[in-house]
Amino acid sequence: MIALSLAEIAAVVGGQTHDIPDPSAEVTGPVVRDSREAGPGTLFAAFAGERVDGHDFARQVVEAGAVAVLASRPVGVPAIVVEDVQSALGALARHVVRQLGATLVALTGSAGKTSTKDLIAQVLQRKAPTVWTPGSLNNEIGLPLTALSATEETRFLVLEMGARGIGHIRYLAGLTPPKIGLVLNVGSAHIGEFGGREQIAQAKGELVEALPEDGTAVLNADDPLVRAMASRTKAKVILFGESGEADVRAENVRLTDSGQPAFLLRTPSGASEVTMRLYGEHHVSNALAAAAVAHELGMSAEEIATALSEAGSLSRWRMEVTERPDGVTIVNDAYNANPESMRAALRALAAMGKATQARGGRTWAVLGKMAELGDEALAEHDAVGRLAVRLNVGKLVAVGGREASWLQLGAYNEGSWGEESVHVSDAQAAVDLLRSELRPGDVVLVKASRSVGLESVAQALVETGAEGEVSAR
Repeated sequence: MIALSLAEIAAVVGGQTHDIPDPSAEVTGPVVRDSREAGPGTLFAAFAGERVDGHDFARQVVEAGAVAVLASRPVGVPAIVVEDVQSALGALARHVVRQLGATLVALTGSAGKTSTKDLIAQVLQRKAPTVWTPGSLNNEIGLPLTALSATEETRFLVLEMGARGIGHIRYLAGLTPPKIGLVLNVGSAHIGEFGGREQIAQAKGELVEALPEDGTAVLNADDPLVRAMASRTKAKVILFGESGEADVRAENVRLTDSGQPAFLLRTPSGASEVTMRLYGEHHVSNALAAAAVAHELGMSAEEIATALSEAGSLSRWRMEVTERPDGVTIVNDAYNANPESMRAALRALAAMGKATQARGGRTWAVLGKMAELGDEALAEHDAVGRLAVRLNVGKLVAVGGREASWLQLGAYNEGSWGEESVHVSDAQAAVDLLRSELRPGDVVLVKASRSVGLESVAQALVETGAEGEVSAR
């Protein structure tokens, strides 16, 4: 964080200082909420959770070097006491962002936010110092914490914004006002909470409404609900996609034998070939979104193409590919799932499996529940099961309860009989089945909503190949 004295911070957040011998003492490090991350120069934000109360760690973090604690009550060590720690954190982030000379890029969408954010970060950091959201910390706490990790040297601040209702993105954009706003897509994620795609579009479009007149809205030309958001902003609009009308577009899209996308990137400044390290054709749209942002910030087509071709995944469990010594490939995409990302992952699996199938290898889809789909849940799970069959996925393993049975039913109704699909009760049962049946050349995709915890299946299978028999954690 840019250096601020405790007295300045107290004034910004409207707090009272307690047990602070020197109000001029400066916070020079980041603001942290995990006591294990506290160190010299940090400010510790104490949140009272259901199971753990950060206030209980106040003395520990000060002993570790934290300058003070941002707290909702006195804690017996240097503290700035406020009525609400979350609101204070937001106010501090808003103040710090105003002091920075950085260009703030914000992005949202139903699917692909984290992967696209990682791509944008890797492209922009080639141009100038860049700070970005770690993982998926895109809510009312994670976003200000990311903003507060920026320093005087930061030139680009890339922030992922999530929403579970109308007004959420408007609030986040108020904390960290963006200069560039990117909307990726409007899909089915959280449709049970929003009530429909139109409501999701209304929420996501709050980002472009927050842009200043001299800002830029980067919109997906291939998604009608996103493209329509152009009428909701006073900012300049740049379109990306495969549409011929897109300002930044992909031509001659194809997949390599290993399932990695390649295409000709065309921008207003020129064209250049891209071959990505990531897996799956869905990353083409993510790459175009990143390219549009980079173009707007002055990078050439050649610079952007080189950066995209060398970029990897910065976040765990998102199409994380591990090739075991025995020839089995594990694709861990278990961080989250919605109908759009599930379909994209299955298509990526099918592409990856083409080469190995010629040598006798098989494709396995280990799938679980997609959460928060409301009344659409049965139809969407059924459709995913059917798609697995249409894509000629060799084996479907549906893991869990009711939703998993719907996955298998969809596959069965599409013609997957016999041993082509199976329903198992839990992660351990899936691991036991796969351990007994996997053979060299097989490719295994593991994907479900985060609450299902199927990353344990992928981790156990990776460790099995490296170290022998282990149990799912």
